[in-house]
Amino acid sequence: MTVQPEEVVAEAKRSGSPVFRRILLKLSGESLMGDQEYGMDRATIDAIAEEIVDVQASGVETGIVVGAGNIYRGMSAAAEGMDRATADYSGMLATVLNSLALQDALEDRGADTRVLSALEVKEVAEPYIRRRAIRHLEKGRIVIFAAGTGNPFFTTDTAAALRALEINADAILMAKHGTAGVYGNDPRVDPDAEFLPELTHREAIERGLKVMDTTALSLCMDNNLPIYVFALADGNIRRVITGERIGTIISTPAKEER
Repeated sequence: MTVQPEEVVAEAKRSGSPVFRRILLKLSGESLMGDQEYGMDRATIDAIAEEIVDVQASGVETGIVVGAGNIYRGMSAAAEGMDRATADYSGMLATVLNSLALQDALEDRGADTRVLSALEVKEVAEPYIRRRAIRHLEKGRIVIFAAGTGNPFFTTDTAAALRALEINADAILMAKHGTAGVYGNDPRVDPDAEFLPELTHREAIERGLKVMDTTALSLCMDNNLPIYVFALADGNIRRVITGERIGTIISTPAKEER
């Protein structure tokens, strides 16, 4: 699992065909809020769903992990002082709500989808089983992985890295809300922050860059899984899967492979 060779990317650009066979798309919960302070904005979810359906229709097998920041932000006061494990389980359940909303928008556009949950909620989602997930992808279904890893103390970033590796995805695509990629500092605080178009997993860890948590980055580094970080804007997911260089690419060159 490495960054696609330049000749493959060049051919994809000419033909408009995808450079990936299978991807794991990581969406933050905040990306579903639109202009709201928290919660879900249906128009925003519809726009995201439209693009995901377009990507899947191009032949790319698509798995999705959604965060819960849009819901958990509204719960932050209630969660103050809550036991960490309990708070994490609450966050996992919030990702199920987001997954169901995204599933509904996708199916409104004719997509065949499945929500697979790491926590048992059998009335609304299938239990996560690796082989079942892969089979759904092979059948052309969009698979949404809900409830994180099913364990407290792990983020949805780690869940995205884990699920991407389990389904043998070619890359993780991180569509970020409000940022164009990875910067040396927080661009909201430092307007002169340096934009980083490329870096290695190790550099991201050592510099403490807020791309993914350290556990997730380490998983990707150890398994040479590239991460594409870009703004969640109209057409950007499609641009990435056809090889266009936007945002930041995080990868481990062959000489650093273990």
